[in-house]
Amino acid sequence: MQHSIRFITILSAVAALSGCPSTAVRQPPASPSALPAIGAPDVRGAKFYSVDSAASDVQIHVFRGGTLSRLGHNHVMTSKHVTGRVWLQSAMEGSGFELSFPVAALIVDDPAARAAAGKDFPGEIPADDREGTKKNMLRTEVLDADHHPSISLRSVRITGTPAAAQVVARITIKDVSRDVTVPTVVTVQGKRLIAAGEFDIQQTDFGIKPFSIGMGALEVVDRLHIKFSVVAVQ
Repeated sequence: MQHSIRFITILSAVAALSGCPSTAVRQPPASPSALPAIGAPDVRGAKFYSVDSAASDVQIHVFRGGTLSRLGHNHVMTSKHVTGRVWLQSAMEGSGFELSFPVAALIVDDPAARAAAGKDFPGEIPADDREGTKKNMLRTEVLDADHHPSISLRSVRITGTPAAAQVVARITIKDVSRDVTVPTVVTVQGKRLIAAGEFDIQQTDFGIKPFSIGMGALEVVDRLHIKFSVVAVQ
């Protein structure tokens, strides 16, 4: 029972599907065409940076809820395979990025990531459970890695200053796109750029109904917390 609950919970961590294909109900998502198209950026005079995948890190935190939440676990999904480019203008309004990461390379409950995430993520999840969770997560009913191999993020608008940038990013998962505001700190050290921040998204904003059983006695919380540190070099 605990293994099943852990499996259900972690699937929600990617904000692409609620935890159990046979039980959860997927709400029809709004058509991606409902969002205005992103035009080609004006990159004249910009400094370009390529993402250093090995130095970059994205974490997705998913939380259990309900009166029986003790039967489940909070989970951490980690990507160490972010690729893409960042361009920087003298004004933040002219800056932008195009990023993606492969879903097949997502790491489920890495022990070091759990330890670093804090007291809400105690202990290690058994390796067999983590491997089984990942295998199921990549199936057609969930992330469908064969047909939708990556999650992408593109800048829509950036305002503010490097120390307090307000980024509107378009996130696309399985052909469903949403624009999300992401407070970001941008630091430039010579030829090295670091963009870091954290933000929340709601699964239901992507047309997803989070998993729930027993009239909410055990459920996946709609809110997902995402932390990132993207490093890019000229």
